Amino acid sequence: MNLQNELNKTGGFKNLELLAKQVVEGFIAGMHKSPFHGFSAEFAEHKMYNQGESTRHVDWKLFAKTDKLFTKRYDEETNLRCHIIIDNSSSMHYPQVDTLSINHLNKIGFSALGAASLMHVFKKQRDAVGLSIYSDNYDFYAPEKGSERHHRMLIDQLGTMATSQPKHKTTDTFTYLHQIAENIHRRSMIFLFTDMFQSTVDEDKLFEALRHLKYNKHDVIMFHVYDKEKELNFDFDNKPKRFVDVETGEHIDLYADNIKENYEIAVKAYFDQIRLKCGQYRIKYVEANINESFNKILTTYMIERQKFI
Repeated sequence: MNLQNELNKTGGFKNLELLAKQVVEGFIAGMHKSPFHGFSAEFAEHKMYNQGESTRHVDWKLFAKTDKLFTKRYDEETNLRCHIIIDNSSSMHYPQVDTLSINHLNKIGFSALGAASLMHVFKKQRDAVGLSIYSDNYDFYAPEKGSERHHRMLIDQLGTMATSQPKHKTTDTFTYLHQIAENIHRRSMIFLFTDMFQSTVDEDKLFEALRHLKYNKHDVIMFHVYDKEKELNFDFDNKPKRFVDVETGEHIDLYADNIKENYEIAVKAYFDQIRLKCGQYRIKYVEANINESFNKILTTYMIERQKFI
């Protein structure tokens, strides 16, 4: 089924759950051509065999098909706790999009659909999921649960978030990450979607907050969401343009070519510093370019889940 046609029929992000299901089904179909070949049909019922485990529950039939060792998973093994955190500041609503579609996403739309796709897999895995959304406030919090009603409520919240148009919403991510960390008491997999653009850049405070999320042996995965073409490569034509800070409303008029080289150097250095700090604090850092597919999001979850179990 063509995702774009389905979007047109269902009215954009109004049927986010259907879109997430189709993203996951497309990902699973693609796994047949990946190192996960043979695992796709069974991934909700199996986990990778870890050296030293008992071989009593190894699925030898699956081994014969895939030449990989998997053990059968039982209900009591599958109930992990996952918490998704989304930065909903104004910068996450860049670029401006009149109607969100699968081929026309801004950063918040990409994050919403990525989160919904993860939630669809969580549901298949029978994992509990919670959600936090922050901007210039701690906008929304729901604890980890696994019920169908809870799942639908979170999907609705993601859709509302993605289609809202907040103006001049700044954020100090570190402030709200501390508050969110206080709400997550039991060991969980934590997924953070953010563009890492702060109203004030204080890297020490930011990574102190990320370290707070690591308490209680949480596994933290940060999806660094950005528009690579515009925000990293500064790919604009050299006509005079007004660049507006969507969080503060401040603007500057200039020719892109006049600052392109210095801009690229500064932004690349900032991104490299974020990546380095994440490595130091054992936070999984994943680049999430909004112009690419969601395969990296879902593959990261599958790999990290195996380590977490």
